[in-house]
Amino acid sequence: MQKKFENRTEVVKYKVLRELARATWAGRDPFMAFNDIASSVIKKGEPPMSCCVYKDRAIVADRMRMGLGEYYGHNDTIQVVDIACDECPRSGYMVTDICRGCLAHSCREACPRDAIAIDGKGHSHIDKNRCVECGRCAQACKYGAIVNLNRPCERVCPTGAIHMAEDGAATVDQDKCIVCGLCVYECPFGAPNDISAIVKVIHQIKADDGRKVYAVVAPSVAAQFPDGTTEQVYTAIKRVGFDEVVEVAMGADETARTEAAELLEKGFLTTSCCPAFVEYIHIEFPMLEQYVSHTLSPMAYTGKAIKEKDPDAVVVFIGPCMAKKYERKQDKARAYIDHVLTFFELQALFDSKDLVLSELPPTDLQDGSSFGRAYCRSGGVAASVVEAIKEMGREDFQVKAVVANGIDECRQALLKAKAGRLDANIIEGMCCPGGCIKGNGTLVNKKNTDKFINDYAASAAKQTIL
Repeated sequence: MQKKFENRTEVVKYKVLRELARATWAGRDPFMAFNDIASSVIKKGEPPMSCCVYKDRAIVADRMRMGLGEYYGHNDTIQVVDIACDECPRSGYMVTDICRGCLAHSCREACPRDAIAIDGKGHSHIDKNRCVECGRCAQACKYGAIVNLNRPCERVCPTGAIHMAEDGAATVDQDKCIVCGLCVYECPFGAPNDISAIVKVIHQIKADDGRKVYAVVAPSVAAQFPDGTTEQVYTAIKRVGFDEVVEVAMGADETARTEAAELLEKGFLTTSCCPAFVEYIHIEFPMLEQYVSHTLSPMAYTGKAIKEKDPDAVVVFIGPCMAKKYERKQDKARAYIDHVLTFFELQALFDSKDLVLSELPPTDLQDGSSFGRAYCRSGGVAASVVEAIKEMGREDFQVKAVVANGIDECRQALLKAKAGRLDANIIEGMCCPGGCIKGNGTLVNKKNTDKFINDYAASAAKQTIL
């Protein structure tokens, strides 16, 4: 199997999910199988991840809780594995060992709050009770000895949702969290994690209740499994036990049609396909909520089409995004999507069944158009809306789109819209740089993902939306 994980924290997370899945397929209670799972993930004789093998295995136990999250009714999508958190120093300015104890002490002179103290050796120290984190001391230091130390999770969170609790560990304010997954990706200790439905999905597949289990797969799957083709991935999903596999590109076509009609009616929109972007607007730009598209996401439209044909269906979305786990619980998607798995979790499912993609026959799906398949890359949504309006015969309407690629560009576009200075009538917002193809639930953010998606889109039999 080719390399799929970027660091060791991802490997450990994957192994826990894989072993949880194996225990569930075998009918074992996961916690009764804890010793076996811990021994498989943390092998005797290997260098420990933390201070000792005992803490490592305690971390595995807490990761198992995350892996069983939805099965045991946990509702918060992003949670912190407390014992894995290294309790990084509190964010702020600090004096490093580079301090030379100089004569000038420019840092002290620059401080407006008299927060710099000088010890007997002439070295500077910052009194955190007085410091207001203005940074003037760092600007004044000729040696660059004062740095602004930010906890990785806090540094990347766009809404300030993750912060240090009283015990020093990170904690998530669920009222501010947009489930962008940046903290999960950036933490070098793997403390923030997304809860999983993997055990719940396996139980549903195993259930003999007459309900068909559908896998609805996001088109970004084309760039995720380097040891097999997209068509072989579809076959593997069937081999796991899903009754049917459906392309979410079908739902993307419906989203493009409906969003185009909504844009024609309202004159200005922000797109609805990225739940993290939608939630970001709700939290940071509530004055723009009226412009958020009411259109269902491709995931929800695909599930809706399945439920209309088979009301008893169990619909499992499989894609690149942790935020879809949050969206599934919202009113617009709750009736259509039962569970959400990421591609990361799908890999664990494949390996729990010892499936080798390269050895499987292909399964060709043609559920959506080339535009629906390209929806997952930055610019794909805007291109689909432009095409839908063109196919509607409304070439008199000019679509002026701003493609916001990543959370920083989303913020800039929304600030301009708030100020009435945005020269556009639709904002395509995707919180992950590059779009869904590089989402927070992917395996490896490969450099050539755009090529994979473009080739996959070109292979679609349907080249129009309507």
